[in-house]
Amino acid sequence: MASEDITKLAESLAKTKVGGGQLSFKGQGLKLNTAEDAKEVIKQIEEFDGLEALRLEGNTVGVEAAKVIAKALEKKSELKISLGDALIAAGAQLVELDLSDNAFGPDGVRGFEALLKSPACYTLQELKLNNCGMGIGGGKILAAALKECHRKSIAQGKRLALKIFVAGRNRLENDGATALAEAFGIIGTLEEVHMPQNGINHPGITALAQAFAVNPLLKVINLNDNTFTEKGAVAMAETLKALRQIEVINFGDCLVRSKGAVAIADAVKEGLHKLKELNLSFCEIKRDAALTVAEAIEDKRELEKLDLNGNCLGEEVCEQLHEILEGFNMASVLGSLSDDEGDEDDDEEEEDEEEEEEEQQLKERGVEEQESLTPKKILDSQASTPVPSPPVDVATFLAFPSPEKLLRLGPKCSVLIAQQTDTSDVEKVVATLLRISSVFKDEASVKAAVHETADALMKKAFSSATFNSDAFITNLLVHMGLLKSEEKIKTVPSLYGILMTLNHMVQQDYFPKSLVPVLTAFVTKKGCGKVLGKLVANTIDYRAANTCVKTTENIGKKEPKQHQLSKASQVLLDLRQE
Repeated sequence: MASEDITKLAESLAKTKVGGGQLSFKGQGLKLNTAEDAKEVIKQIEEFDGLEALRLEGNTVGVEAAKVIAKALEKKSELKISLGDALIAAGAQLVELDLSDNAFGPDGVRGFEALLKSPACYTLQELKLNNCGMGIGGGKILAAALKECHRKSIAQGKRLALKIFVAGRNRLENDGATALAEAFGIIGTLEEVHMPQNGINHPGITALAQAFAVNPLLKVINLNDNTFTEKGAVAMAETLKALRQIEVINFGDCLVRSKGAVAIADAVKEGLHKLKELNLSFCEIKRDAALTVAEAIEDKRELEKLDLNGNCLGEEVCEQLHEILEGFNMASVLGSLSDDEGDEDDDEEEEDEEEEEEEQQLKERGVEEQESLTPKKILDSQASTPVPSPPVDVATFLAFPSPEKLLRLGPKCSVLIAQQTDTSDVEKVVATLLRISSVFKDEASVKAAVHETADALMKKAFSSATFNSDAFITNLLVHMGLLKSEEKIKTVPSLYGILMTLNHMVQQDYFPKSLVPVLTAFVTKKGCGKVLGKLVANTIDYRAANTCVKTTENIGKKEPKQHQLSKASQVLLDLRQE
């Protein structure tokens, strides 16, 4: 830095405005690239007692200078956060925002709330807020800001696609976690979620599980040091069955206990072929459950680490674990068992009593018990999903669908849902259609709303040049249980809603004629007809039987040459007549 530059900087600093706890270098055109360049700024910061705000708009601040300025600010305990105006004004497009290890609390979240809602964050991929003391209030503010960012980004054609979310050690608890879960369910693009040590119990864990189920790209779930208990573990296990990209599961110190561990083991055994790390340490897991977990990883060839340390196994079971894994040629993946708590009896009654005691403690603290919902139930309009979300928005409906929420969206619900659905993504279109159809009722207002919303969505999808209609119908048939998939796919719990919606769709002009033969084959073909007949008969769902026949008839009207009512469909017709 030349002497004339130092002189210029000194002159600029002399113009620095000081007042009300604010140190301002706004609009001074300083070029602060290196640590040496920032030396005088740091001096001003260090000498300023009671610093609450630092303004650097209208200056150039390089990475090296920013680091030393940030270091100086660490000692200013009264500093208040206010971010965004300059970034927004400059038209910045953020990819990563990391404010970790700043104890700004709920008020601090308000300091960058406007930034999160602005176009500067439409491109955000990584949000890191570890150890910031946000609390429940901060979690709710953050969740609302993310939802608003998502809504605005879609309206501008720049859909928010957040990939990594980090918010460990923030005391979010159940309410904060539930609010964020609602935002996660709307965003749908998460790949990593790190929320360790947040005081979250099973109601919050269950809400997160529901949200994770609609984030199919998830690779890393880190919820270390929260309190699952059996209910939370079972809910999370159901979600894991629906995820295909999972690489890291960290549920260490989460009190999943034996029953929860067995449920997670079942999920691992059924799929998760990309799994690299499974951490169930310090979870009060006992002998048989631990062995079940070990047996579940037999074909997980990508697995690098299995952590079962700090559980209640005993020396004999520890040896058995080694033997099982050696038999799979996977002995190297087992982590240390040096902190094993020793052998304890697999006393289910004792475990149940502990669960009941913890439930009572939650109730005494005012935490209401929530029903443990599975991904299936998310799609089922009959499931009770307690979501405090007045007024209702599109995102809330899609995350937790119900007939009442659809109607409360108002007359523009069909347009709004279509606008907020990425029709280039076949899986999202199918998921959205299933959620819409899941709330179908014979009530005129609900029926009309479902039909109009499905029409708007599918008309937009089918009119797009990039939409793969064949992939759509295949994906839909798989989720209906009429077509087998190599991967484990959860089918809808009730065919009634989607059949009624299809019955309407096939009669519309936007529905491609090229799909008619495919639907005809699967609705009327003998083999698939039997599958459908069995699904309907097993639930004594005469409405679905009736709808299947109607749908078959309507498909036939649209493409008569393709229409042959098989014996299997006639069985359904007989069910209707009965």
